[in-house]
Amino acid sequence: MRRNPHAIFATVTAATLLLGGFTAATAQAAPAKEESLYAPSALVLTVARGEDPLTATVERAVTLACAPAPGGTHPTPAAACKELAAVQGQFAELAEGPSNRACTRLWDPVVVTAHGVWQGERVEFSTMYGNACEMAGSVNDSAVLTF
Repeated sequence: MRRNPHAIFATVTAATLLLGGFTAATAQAAPAKEESLYAPSALVLTVARGEDPLTATVERAVTLACAPAPGGTHPTPAAACKELAAVQGQFAELAEGPSNRACTRLWDPVVVTAHGVWQGERVEFSTMYGNACEMAGSVNDSAVLTF
């Protein structure tokens, strides 16, 4: 009886793949982990030039995570998370304050967006300002929107 090394190799490879697939399938059938004690809060915040949040050119973007602990690339994550908690994650309350600055009427639109999850709920927020000065005045030095 003559042995074909290619046939032996193919048989061993097939057996390995079959057993490997079986182990992967049984690993996926494992029971789910316990639920977390906190609802996730992770956001991406952007400032972009343009009128439409879908087509505006992003100039700055940061990440903000608030649970289980403040973090991300936001410059002041603890203050931002505290501020968001105070308004129950309602970005409109942070972005629609009365302007405390005198600005020119130059039309150079700026869009601020927030996308992600706040305490387990999906967040999609955007608002437009006539220019950067108007935006800075309207957010009234909000820790969340100052980055």
